[in-house]
Amino acid sequence: MLNIVLFEPEIPQNTGNIARTCAVTGTRLHLIEPLGFDISDKAVKRAGLDYWHLVDVRVYQGLDDFFRKTKAQDIWLATTKAPRSYTQAVFRDECYLIFGKETAGLPEEFRMAHSDRCIRIPIRAEARCLNLSNAAAIVTYEALRQLDFPGLTGEGEMKGACTG
Repeated sequence: MLNIVLFEPEIPQNTGNIARTCAVTGTRLHLIEPLGFDISDKAVKRAGLDYWHLVDVRVYQGLDDFFRKTKAQDIWLATTKAPRSYTQAVFRDECYLIFGKETAGLPEEFRMAHSDRCIRIPIRAEARCLNLSNAAAIVTYEALRQLDFPGLTGEGEMKGACTG
């Protein structure tokens, strides 16, 4: 199972979109506090997140708490400051895809300590970055592609398909 880790997420809609990606892919979601929103049952129901029950969500009181409880070693840090593309990473089952907060990304000290595990999504030089939920979906689906989409059917039924 893949793991998406959000470091101090600030925008509830981004986390909601990422949770939906987790729900449809069977990916575990790790949230590192502080959070910029409420994820209590009441708040989730009020927001209409009818898929929340499909997500394995775990919350930590900081990076130290996260590493102490998960013992995560196979980590990939998504950052615009990375030297290589996410397509150059070799993702394995049970790896952790770590994304920073919307306004500041991941802490520099943390990135520098794991510089060999930093990856980026190529974008135009004059653009700042992608939306967090889009970035998480792109990297997650690349990891799943490399793992041959475990547990996902990839099948659908086309209705009213063109025949001519």
